[in-house]
Amino acid sequence: MAEAEVAVEVQNNEPDYKRLHSYSLVRHSDMDDEMLSEAIDTAVTACDKYPDNLEAAAQMLKQAMDTKFGPSWHAVVGEGFGFEITYEIKNILYMFHNGSCSICLWKCA
Repeated sequence: MAEAEVAVEVQNNEPDYKRLHSYSLVRHSDMDDEMLSEAIDTAVTACDKYPDNLEAAAQMLKQAMDTKFGPSWHAVVGEGFGFEITYEIKNILYMFHNGSCSICLWKCA
């Protein structure tokens, strides 16, 4: 029984860093509330649906935003990237999800 308790302890200690950041954190956005809510929900859904394929997550996010709010949306989903972009005012979102996934979403005509 003591071995089982130790194994459970080890399993619970491994993802501690992930448990601290298991939520979405919006770093910067100037979107209106409706668009922001839709973008966050879509981004979280995309990252949860494709945790091992960030390119597919970015494609899903871009297509959903193009459909809902019109073209030309751009999405970058990944870890450890920098960016300098030009975007339309009230059309940018930079957020983190689950601690390791960064999402940058913007509209540019």
